[in-house]
Amino acid sequence: MAPRANSTDVRGAMSAEDTIVALSTVPGRAALAVVRVSGPEAQSIAGAVVRPWPLEPRTARLCAAYDAAGAVLDRPVVTVYVGPRSYTGEDVVELTTHGGAAAPASVMAALVAAGARPAAPGEFTRRALLNGKVDLAQAEAVGDLIDAGSSAMQRAALTQLDGGLSRRVRELRGAVLGVEALIAYDIDFPEEDDGPVARSRIAAAAAVALDQIRGLLATAPAGELVRAGAVVVIAGVPNVGKSSLFNAVLGRARALVSDVPGTTRDAVDAVVEPAGAPFPLRLVDTAGLRETTDVVERLGVEVSERALAGAHAVLACGETLRAVAAAVHQVRALTPAPVVGVWTKRDTGPSGVVLATEGPMSGTTSGIAASRDFAVVAVSAMSGAGLHALLDEVVATVVARWDVPAPDMPIITRARHRSALTRAADELAEFQAVWATGALPAVVAAVHLRAAVAALEDIIGAVGVEDVLERVFADFCVGK
Repeated sequence: MAPRANSTDVRGAMSAEDTIVALSTVPGRAALAVVRVSGPEAQSIAGAVVRPWPLEPRTARLCAAYDAAGAVLDRPVVTVYVGPRSYTGEDVVELTTHGGAAAPASVMAALVAAGARPAAPGEFTRRALLNGKVDLAQAEAVGDLIDAGSSAMQRAALTQLDGGLSRRVRELRGAVLGVEALIAYDIDFPEEDDGPVARSRIAAAAAVALDQIRGLLATAPAGELVRAGAVVVIAGVPNVGKSSLFNAVLGRARALVSDVPGTTRDAVDAVVEPAGAPFPLRLVDTAGLRETTDVVERLGVEVSERALAGAHAVLACGETLRAVAAAVHQVRALTPAPVVGVWTKRDTGPSGVVLATEGPMSGTTSGIAASRDFAVVAVSAMSGAGLHALLDEVVATVVARWDVPAPDMPIITRARHRSALTRAADELAEFQAVWATGALPAVVAAVHLRAAVAALEDIIGAVGVEDVLERVFADFCVGK
């Protein structure tokens, strides 16, 4: 658990001595609403509003809530949690009222009149952090879980909330502290029987720690995929069925479809999440790629080219295999992303089969095969044939290019974490450089290690200056 922070660095104008109250469910028409009270006076304040009182902790009981004049406001189910065995680590009272606007609002007003203060945004989780119930990374995961727009982001947030990322960061912090402990041992205990620590041993330990930090940092692109989705641009010349494919994958008419070439003038995007995919797909339907003198259509083509430049994968569409090959060639000049060829309008004849444009045909039973340069998937937007094979191919292509880790592995999904890991890696690299040349005394070189530790601590909100000596005594049995 994270240690308590002092009252001047994170609490700000809010006082932990206040008892706070807030609606913990979305306001509006609903069957139920939850009003949460937390703080040192939670039980006494709730006891002034709720009858009967006192209540047995962790036992839900049907009660009545009254205003100061003694009028019944609602009949909530009330549960008491005695700190530190609560979400915030303080005494907490939760009142499950009827939903809607009037009932929860009137109960909250009565609790405020009895002495509670309306909570600030995120104040319950902030108190959980200050009281050591969660660390900073876990507190951020609470917000990520609430904001998750896909099951992939939900899984990532739950892994972080369960402490997966925090444990990994602590392991990295421990690795850097191990290097620092080696140097501290040599500086503070030079007369010990073990003799001086070999410089090569310190260099090797620093290299291992740096590789581990860079390994976690390398998950940041995958984390961005999980958070925002992989951008998959549907491209090709006009009137090859791009918008029809877009609508078919979504399962609804989102883009305008017409036989008139150049109908799509702007990029249209929507999110789809294939079953079991480690990230959502952000499909982008674009204007057809062609030379045109129409000013508006040319603007649409420029939008398409910008979308291609920022894509994670591209679907190059054509009505024939020759047209698909031409589309792939055209698209590759506009994007560094991997390209999947799509043979569209396969409403008659074989569909859902990937055909190789070079070499022998293969994969006719699985629906997936690759040519020497790219995969081609035959689809029908009308019947839906081949769409599942196409989505599977897109997901596999993005996973292969962006090295997406297993779903239960900790990944970096926040810019703050990425920045802290980058600082830690940079400090370790600086340490390696000065240590290799011997340009600085050990005590000065160790400043880079301390800065790397501080950067890692920024992620989880941990502090502690005694850790180095603890590691020294544990590893070397000083004082034997």
